[in-house]
Amino acid sequence: MERRLTAILAADVVGYSSLMGNEEVGTLERLKICRRELFDPAVTEFRGRIIKLMGDGALVEFASVVDAVQCAVAIQRRMAEHDPAIPEVRKIRFRIGVNLGDVIVEDDDLYGDGVNVAARLEGLAEPGGICISGTAFDHVLHKADVGFTNLGEQRLKNIPDPVRVYRVHLDSSKAGEVSARPRRPIARTAVLSALGIAALLIVLFAFASQFYWRSPAAPQRTSIAILPFANLSGDPKEDYVSDGITEDLITDLAKLSGVDVIARDSVFAYKGKPVVLADAARALSVRYLVEGSVRRVGEQLRINVQLVDVTNGKNVWADRFDRSAADLFAIQDDLRRELVSALGIEPSATEAKRLSRVPTANLEAYDNFLRGEQAARSGKRDGLQQALAFYDKAEELDPSFAEAFAFDARTTVNVWRASFNDIIQSALARKRAYEKASVALKLDPDLSSPYAILGIMQVVDRRYEEAIASAERAVALSPGDAAAQIALGYVQLFASNHVEASAAVESALRLDPNLSAIDREITGLVFLLKGDSARAVETLERVRDDAPEVSEFRIVLAAAYARANRLPEARAAVADGLQLLAGSESFNERSLAAWRIGYAHFRNPQDLALIIDALRQAGLPEWPFGFTADEKDRVNGTALASLIFGHTLQGQLEPGGQPAILQIGEDGNAGFRSMTRMYTAKLYVDRNLLCEQSENMFGRPDCGPVYLSDDGTGKFYTYINSAKVFHFTAAD
Repeated sequence: MERRLTAILAADVVGYSSLMGNEEVGTLERLKICRRELFDPAVTEFRGRIIKLMGDGALVEFASVVDAVQCAVAIQRRMAEHDPAIPEVRKIRFRIGVNLGDVIVEDDDLYGDGVNVAARLEGLAEPGGICISGTAFDHVLHKADVGFTNLGEQRLKNIPDPVRVYRVHLDSSKAGEVSARPRRPIARTAVLSALGIAALLIVLFAFASQFYWRSPAAPQRTSIAILPFANLSGDPKEDYVSDGITEDLITDLAKLSGVDVIARDSVFAYKGKPVVLADAARALSVRYLVEGSVRRVGEQLRINVQLVDVTNGKNVWADRFDRSAADLFAIQDDLRRELVSALGIEPSATEAKRLSRVPTANLEAYDNFLRGEQAARSGKRDGLQQALAFYDKAEELDPSFAEAFAFDARTTVNVWRASFNDIIQSALARKRAYEKASVALKLDPDLSSPYAILGIMQVVDRRYEEAIASAERAVALSPGDAAAQIALGYVQLFASNHVEASAAVESALRLDPNLSAIDREITGLVFLLKGDSARAVETLERVRDDAPEVSEFRIVLAAAYARANRLPEARAAVADGLQLLAGSESFNERSLAAWRIGYAHFRNPQDLALIIDALRQAGLPEWPFGFTADEKDRVNGTALASLIFGHTLQGQLEPGGQPAILQIGEDGNAGFRSMTRMYTAKLYVDRNLLCEQSENMFGRPDCGPVYLSDDGTGKFYTYINSAKVFHFTAAD
């Protein structure tokens, strides 16, 4: 093993698996043509040497940083004219990152921060574009017919120090231009020169083989947090107005590709508290802060707002809006436009069109919408129920109010995921969420949240490619929206694309350092299945601490502890989780059987098997309430069918002996009823298991054994599946 400075080109195919899944033969052929006609000739022309080729990438060595950048430029310029007959949405796009640094050489492979920085730079480049590090820029300036934009210092994943980043302009008319003059690291350059060491160049070519609208956002050059606007009206019931203005501003700015906007959960942690701006900016990792206030007196509104550059403490912009409450949308439009201008951001034509849309012309509908948002934020049963009622009213008042339908769908999905059947039964919640999201998209195809919702529901239905497309569309429409990134992470997690899932949740964490507990649980599962047990434990411990009353979070944490070989803590976490469930009728996470059915939408069965094995090590029982029985008492085959079909089963449920009845026809059609549950299902026998299939449990069959028992007072049977332990006798 040796260390050396040399010039390296690393190529990677972005979205390779998705594109291959959509059109495998055609995509493979076009990628081969790209390599044969563009990539390999350019490498030869600029004196590169291919170190390694993979199915979706390559590693190439150069002797000169200038050669490598010129090679990158040549490829991108030629690609712009390649495949003119291919529709834009199917064209292959390259992303290129260039770094100048140090590598470790072992056998014929290369490692080290030099390679890692290149990989991160590639992630910042646009499809069809190039990003280079400051060290590469220092050597290439005025030596290639390209221009540059200084993107400033960027913090890159797993790289300890910030890295200067520059975007390359391929237009030769901009040759030698630098839009923002960088600070050159003179001391470092002098040391390298004195040592007489050749520099290392690392160039990452990403074959961005993805649909145009799936392309990742441009590098984020501006970071901002919108602090909760203060309600100065003297009535806490008016909080929904100031909160709504804050959230609308966050949502609108998140639609812009040129800005990082910290998400709602993180900024609302500052609501009602005295804020030291410098401390808040440091905690949220932003340069700019917006703070403001809202005073509502009768039908008049006064909104004060200011933009602060925390690096120097100066007010960049401030304004006051005194108008009628009926002019709220016009006020918000003016406020947003002035703020975007003060930040120096120029929205694209498409972004400007999205921002100019008024959500509704009906102020009463908008008032109900804001009240619904306030109620939904609690996450509690009564709050979610109230929110759905407010959204229903908003939709009734304005049937063209797309955002009301979108947020209705989002809240309904939360009800569905939490199995709050007392609000809406699972099957009805699923149907409602699909319908509301579809209406929202029909009214406004540029809304991101319905795509995120559809992605989650589609992946649960195992429609993986549709789910990925929906979630990526959500991110493309709102690149600064943490919720869209989390939805993409969730979808990629269950589609078993762990690298893509990790990238999405990392983006979400950057946009929202204080993710909600349920979203942070998703990030923990992503880290767990990616093999980073330490980070999974760290993430899930915070989830447990943020929501100590939620049993599921403790049981997921137990799986992470088990994978980290911390078995005593794993068993304690399971015990704590089951204790929280004592007396509850929730079955979602109290057994391995429940996990198998609830997480059956993993595309790769090995992913679910890993979690189940970890939970088994942690001591989670196979069946609810730790039920066990002697296999010799099991009822099998024909005897099981004779016992069940055409009979009424009467008995008691665990825990507590609650009376229950299961009526089954000869054809297997059945109805179950207890004091707290009632549903219909189709029953059948499969390999000595009694199975129920209903619209609940995502429509998946729930199967379990039946045992004959004798407690000394008489014989009875016990039927167990993921959702019940039912002791019964069969009535004629």
